[in-house]
Amino acid sequence: MNINESLLFLRGFLINPQRVGSVLPSSRFLATKMLQSVPWNEVKAVAELGSGTGAITSLIKAQLSGPTKVLLFERDKKMRNKLRTDYPDFTCHSNACQLVKKMNQEGIGSLDCIISGLPFFNFTSEMRDTLMNQIVEALKPGGIFVAFQYSLQMKKKFSEDLIIEKIEFVPFNFPPAFVYTCRKRETL
Repeated sequence: MNINESLLFLRGFLINPQRVGSVLPSSRFLATKMLQSVPWNEVKAVAELGSGTGAITSLIKAQLSGPTKVLLFERDKKMRNKLRTDYPDFTCHSNACQLVKKMNQEGIGSLDCIISGLPFFNFTSEMRDTLMNQIVEALKPGGIFVAFQYSLQMKKKFSEDLIIEKIEFVPFNFPPAFVYTCRKRETL
């Protein structure tokens, strides 16, 4: 993380703290923990929600082998423009509430994995419901959803829609975070 990324992130937080949940991008410890449970050799399509300045995106790129479709979602226009410049092979979109629509436009039937840095607890209950519906619809049966949060307040909501496989605490981040690794239920 360089000083420009930190300042860009801080600017986004000061303008809209509801959407940018922290004053700093994710630490390398948090970014690494976010990606540990993903079987990257099986991932053909992945979305990152709340990509920010690309702290996790850079590690996603390093994990990819072969043709993998990557969709990035970031509301902040300046951060989104930086992502487009830094990751020209990935598609960038502004609204994660349109995840399924954007997948369809890209010719993606389902996602193997969704990585999220969205501050769910800051959103209205309606927005949380919309996002969770989009996530569940977008994931293939057995697909993985990994999200970090700064508290355990989303545990109940995540468990309503997904199977929580584990929750890990990452102290080396500001603020410290919990990483939820969840799986979409298999269809019967």
